[in-house]
Amino acid sequence: MTETDIIKGCIKKNQVCQRLLFEKFAGKMMSLCQRYAKDQQEAKDIMQEGFIRVFDYIAQFKFEGSFEGWMRRVFVSVATRYAAKRKIIFSEINVTDSDINTIDPSVVSKLSEDEIHRMIRLLPEGYRLVFNLNIIEGYSHEEIGSLLGIQASTSRTQLVKARRMLQSFILKQFNTVIV
Repeated sequence: MTETDIIKGCIKKNQVCQRLLFEKFAGKMMSLCQRYAKDQQEAKDIMQEGFIRVFDYIAQFKFEGSFEGWMRRVFVSVATRYAAKRKIIFSEINVTDSDINTIDPSVVSKLSEDEIHRMIRLLPEGYRLVFNLNIIEGYSHEEIGSLLGIQASTSRTQLVKARRMLQSFILKQFNTVIV
């Protein structure tokens, strides 16, 4: 059964097609949910609500562009609503330029995907949210501002600080490996 057949079946509320869609995308969507959630239970809640919303609104998918991209936007919307409920404080953590050196790209290539995700999870919540939305999901700062109810300039500042903090994490990780 093709993806298009599965989607059309889901539009008709066919439970077999809904199960197939869930099985096809559950892993990717759970990964997305974990990036935005404060803990594993919240990630599961976001995932459940995300699939409910996908099934409720799947008839709005126009078969233009990527279905996975459409689905990701639904999940990001659900995840950012959960984050908004937590009343995120967009923190100001000082990471000075003297704390950051230029990182050789070969250093980053030595890190596993799991190590990079672990470092992203260590970011303060506001930094992590903006970093995920901009770098991973590709949202503009204006879109992030609209989603989170903040100024685009706040989004830009949070991203700069998130990058600096990640650089310091990478340097610390690299120094531990070298020594």
